[in-house]
Amino acid sequence: MAPVTAPVAAPVTEPVTEPAAPPAEPAAEATAEPVAGRTRRRGLRTAGLIAVAAVIGLVGGTAVGYGIQAEREPTALPALNQPGLAYPAKALPKGQKAKPLPASEDLRAKAQGDLRKLLLTRPAGAKKPEFADADGWMAVSTFASQFNRPDNALDDQLEMGIRRIAVTSWATGEYKETEIRLVQYRAGDVLGAQEFVEDQQAYMPEEDFAESEGTELKGSANGRYYVFPVRKKAGYLDLYEARAYFYRGDIAVEIYVIDTKKVSATEIRSLAERQLGRL
Repeated sequence: MAPVTAPVAAPVTEPVTEPAAPPAEPAAEATAEPVAGRTRRRGLRTAGLIAVAAVIGLVGGTAVGYGIQAEREPTALPALNQPGLAYPAKALPKGQKAKPLPASEDLRAKAQGDLRKLLLTRPAGAKKPEFADADGWMAVSTFASQFNRPDNALDDQLEMGIRRIAVTSWATGEYKETEIRLVQYRAGDVLGAQEFVEDQQAYMPEEDFAESEGTELKGSANGRYYVFPVRKKAGYLDLYEARAYFYRGDIAVEIYVIDTKKVSATEIRSLAERQLGRL
């Protein structure tokens, strides 16, 4: 049988480009002719004329507008009501406070608990992969090491406020493996989960193996799933892959399915929808 590489799903990140060096100052004897390909700086005199014209136009237009409005009959204001505002049919008894949401319905409480409990359970009959995480947690350094540029990826993740990663995986059949990651970020100025998912989704069409921009995930305003065409390499079995990316609150979700046989869109969509339902 042909050798099979151990398929490892690795998230991808945008390549980091170095900032371009500023253009050198022109020599003193250079002519005043504009150089092709550069943006010519607008003269101060032109900018001043445009600013004066804008002020005159604004003042003139305002005066005409007041004159027209003064000739019109006064218009009655709409009623000060809110027809769409609803109230409970019955007020709570005096001294009784509203009950808090149960933990099963409180999304914030669920996310602050054991994140591993929000992962899909391993299907019956599925095996644990040989290199799976033993306790269901993935170290941030391990997560960053699976990017194309680990050092840059680690810096980016720390800036986005990465907090912890819960992971589960299973193997079915001879070569098929599935992995789900819940990547949680801290609250801050940066919406880490959103930024991470949007970066990954934006990068998918740029890969040679991505044939489209993915398909919208039902029930999610931001989720998408992808089914990639087969990857062929001489001396190896064919490799098929499907992924899903979405986020909810401060949790970003990554789902990978790899196999030597075609992975259907129905399978990756079902996994994503069921995982979304647990968040």
